[in-house]
Amino acid sequence: MYFGLWYFLNVQFNIINKQIYNYFPFPWFVSAIHLAVGLLIMTFFWTTRLVKFEKPDSEFLKAVTLPSFLHAFGHCLTNVSFAAVAVSFTHTIKTLEPVFSAIGSYLVTGTVYAWPVYMALVPIMGGVALASATELSFTWLGFSTAMASNVAFSARAIFSKKLMAKMSPLNLYNFVTIVSLLFCIPFVIAFEGSTLAAGIAKAVELKGQKEFVLALLKVGAFYHLYNQVAYQALGKVEPVTHAVGNVGKRIFVIGFTILAFGNKISTQTAIGSAIAVVGAGLYGWLKAKYAADTKTVKKA
Repeated sequence: MYFGLWYFLNVQFNIINKQIYNYFPFPWFVSAIHLAVGLLIMTFFWTTRLVKFEKPDSEFLKAVTLPSFLHAFGHCLTNVSFAAVAVSFTHTIKTLEPVFSAIGSYLVTGTVYAWPVYMALVPIMGGVALASATELSFTWLGFSTAMASNVAFSARAIFSKKLMAKMSPLNLYNFVTIVSLLFCIPFVIAFEGSTLAAGIAKAVELKGQKEFVLALLKVGAFYHLYNQVAYQALGKVEPVTHAVGNVGKRIFVIGFTILAFGNKISTQTAIGSAIAVVGAGLYGWLKAKYAADTKTVKKA
């Protein structure tokens, strides 16, 4: 049930998100809206006690600052990529996240995995390279921002791991959302502040104020809820099952967004995307299988 709901919410988010960018290309502002709507939802859950509120201490608030900044930056960059290229292509690029995670884990914590785990990164990198070479919607902006978001999200995961010992995953995500929103606001002002008012006016003129506002509220709700359900799913299954499920999610998103928007892709892009997605699933399975062989080395 959790996996089905996770996939449904994620597909809905990606479709509505791209529809908004087709007439309102302001990804930094829309990213902030995603987080702001999440703030409203979590406030409802906390006040109704559907989710138990965990009060953070000063040490936690200091520690959550860096993961929150990385979350805000990675989220905004992902949305810049969504606005610039086909959603399916952005998701293909984002299958590279394990590559940056493996590198970051070694640099930050000295974690070394078994060699089969590293070998699984090869088809991911090869598949993305193959898909990128003939992607019809390719732009350097879309490619580079998706790549940079991989770096940000990989680092966020590394620095967030320690915090999960101090707070439940759902509440941790809620506090990351709050602090991330504060970081997003300066990005919006810096990159879109001078043209935002005109962009909103044009969007209202094209779609009407009610439809435009409802679209922003819906996409923000789908974004926050699919992340919450993903955390709930993680609590019910083993990490390797969740990792494979995440790969399955990308297959659904890539497939449904291609159908929804009628995007044309070359045969080479389709093959490359498939190789990258399968490689990501293999990486998750091997990482769990060889977990006992994972080592931490001291760096000079």
